Amino acid sequence: MSSALQMTAFGLALLSTLFLLLATCTDCWMVNADDSLEVSHKCRGLWRECVTNMQDGVRTCDQYDSILADHPVKIVVTRTLLITADLLAGLALVTLLLGLDCIKFLKEEPRVKLKMCYGAGVILGAGSILGLVGSVWYAVDVYVERVMLVSHNIFLGVHYDFGWSCWLGMGGSAGCFVASVLLTCCLY
Repeated sequence: MSSALQMTAFGLALLSTLFLLLATCTDCWMVNADDSLEVSHKCRGLWRECVTNMQDGVRTCDQYDSILADHPVKIVVTRTLLITADLLAGLALVTLLLGLDCIKFLKEEPRVKLKMCYGAGVILGAGSILGLVGSVWYAVDVYVERVMLVSHNIFLGVHYDFGWSCWLGMGGSAGCFVASVLLTCCLY
């Protein structure tokens, strides 16, 4: 039972960490959500903004000036939280991998391996909370920006909605949290 639970938690943690890494690196956190006929598809990310021409498929991206430049708070906070969540999830995966029963590392010390799995669960839980806070922070800020424009009857031609990178960040964080619960609560 313990080995199956460990392998399930490891598989979920691995997939969720990949989702978090993809969310951090990709550039579609906000996507244009116009109801009119569009000739281009616009995405804004944490690192750059891209426009894809729908007729010929040509994609152009503008990198943000510098990571040290003045950026909106939502970008800076989300970057920081997601990079920290990625690092914690990676550390948790390595710790969990070494603590699995099927790995020969410390085979004579089952209590140490169990503590490693528990520690990986705690680290994974901390990373999942940071990733979830970062993703939800960004999503709430996009929503508030949209509501403010609508409430003041301001139409700039383009309004944005949540992109697939935002959903990947939320899904990866939720998966890491479930893996953390499996490792910390169910393993004992």
